[in-house]
Amino acid sequence: MRTITLINGDGIGPEISDSVVKIIEASGLKIDWDIQTAGADVIDNEGVPLPDRVLESIKKNKIALKAPVTTPIGKGFRSVNVQLRKDLDLYANLRPCKNLPGVETRFKNVDLVVVRENTEDLYAGVEEQIDNDTAHSIKIITRKASERICRFAFDYAIKNNRHEVCVVTKANIMKLSDGLFLEVFREVAKEYSQINAREILVDNLCMQLVQDPTRFDVLVLPNLYGDIVSDLTAGLIGGLGVAQGANIGLDCAVFEPVHGSAPDIKGQNKANPTALLMSAIEMLKYIGEVAYAEKIEKALFKTLAEGFKTQDLGGNLSTTDFTAKIIENL
Repeated sequence: MRTITLINGDGIGPEISDSVVKIIEASGLKIDWDIQTAGADVIDNEGVPLPDRVLESIKKNKIALKAPVTTPIGKGFRSVNVQLRKDLDLYANLRPCKNLPGVETRFKNVDLVVVRENTEDLYAGVEEQIDNDTAHSIKIITRKASERICRFAFDYAIKNNRHEVCVVTKANIMKLSDGLFLEVFREVAKEYSQINAREILVDNLCMQLVQDPTRFDVLVLPNLYGDIVSDLTAGLIGGLGVAQGANIGLDCAVFEPVHGSAPDIKGQNKANPTALLMSAIEMLKYIGEVAYAEKIEKALFKTLAEGFKTQDLGGNLSTTDFTAKIIENL
């Protein structure tokens, strides 16, 4: 039996975690969940939102499923998500973006993947206050980080029968930093002749995404552009409530939804577990449990196609009723 760390989060986190665990159990797959708490709810008892025990659990088990966690505002604590990525060197942020049955959107047949570099760029947080009227932020792009994220994107394309990887930069203006990212992409692309390599500027990409997102397959981007574009692509398929995500490193991987902890609906049985469930499905594929992943995915898609949805998607089902319907369709 595989042991997987489950960070059940706060806000709506415990509700949607419970939903996903029940669905996986109903599929017949046996998992030993190492349940870990984190976020605003543990600060009073442990002093920090991300205790060391959580990191140790992930390092031990190598795989984690993470519900949303609140980063306290005004208390000086570092973002739990940022700390996880830094401490575990989860250098690749993976966000598949695909239309779901029964979810109304402006575009049909959207099926693209955002691969975002997760450790540097402006998100390295290297800033200085020059004077009262001037602040500097340093954009850090290295050959090492650029090469491993570009190679990750091409390897992902091959493994998942994708046909193209498109690099996204602003290298016409930031000729050194984005220029280095683009240079490395071109070098790596030569090793993957079976995959079409394409280049686009980030502003042009955003325009084309809202005109026709079906033009794109796999996108690979530096950290800042990747953060922005991945939320844009989530909007193309129905919003953050259905958007899955993963943070992957050499030794560990953490799978999580894109959305936040929604404390305003905590405990009201309204939360949509779809994004966390889609993240769990991606996790199961990642660890080789493809048959179970596909079984759960089919049940979810059947449920949505039949018109059974939570309130955020225009339906009227509670979290528990939606979960029960998916289990019924298993």
